[in-house]
Amino acid sequence: MTDNKKKAIVLAGSRGIGKSIADALEKINMQVDALSSKELDSSNLDQCRKLCVTHEAVDVLVLNTGGPPAKKFNDITIDDWDKYHRQLFLGFVTILQNLKINDGGFIFLISSYNIKEPDPNLILSNTYRIAFVSLLKSLSPQFAANEISCINIAPGPMNTDRFKELNDDPIAVGKTFPMKRVGCPDEIGRFVSSIVENDISYLTGVTINFDGAISKGIL
Repeated sequence: MTDNKKKAIVLAGSRGIGKSIADALEKINMQVDALSSKELDSSNLDQCRKLCVTHEAVDVLVLNTGGPPAKKFNDITIDDWDKYHRQLFLGFVTILQNLKINDGGFIFLISSYNIKEPDPNLILSNTYRIAFVSLLKSLSPQFAANEISCINIAPGPMNTDRFKELNDDPIAVGKTFPMKRVGCPDEIGRFVSSIVENDISYLTGVTINFDGAISKGIL
């Protein structure tokens, strides 16, 4: 029966990494609500609040959203700062404050490997993704009291529409990386589903670099 299934919400779950995660969770018999960016725009706080009202509780929450455009610092407007503050930070805050995560559940954040080595062309993304990663880390002991795990996945270049938007020749760019390719979103999907299926709950408050050895930092 569907009512006996564990429940998951995946934001931006209609394509790319989000869809791969949603598909992988369905394969382990979870009831998945994969919301497109049109169905839930995390910069719209009213939509975020409505999500929390329509879902009494979930076992897995995947916080995911598209990235802001690449802009030089002096070209970023006040409206840009406001929009992406809400999309990448305040919308997720609203959801965490109002949505019940069942004991023993999981919260996954999909951020970016640039949180550790910020790209000067992605200032909006760097700023607010780093801010929310810090918040999630700060909250992880509080969630741990109820056996709820908080895991930040920091993907490197992935074979998604976003990567293709940022690169004129994605295949050629991929060949310059250590693995001679970009990442596959399904790899992240399988990782998330394996954590959930095997109940690996002691892994919490961590950032997992998922970048094929591109990052040069130790931590």
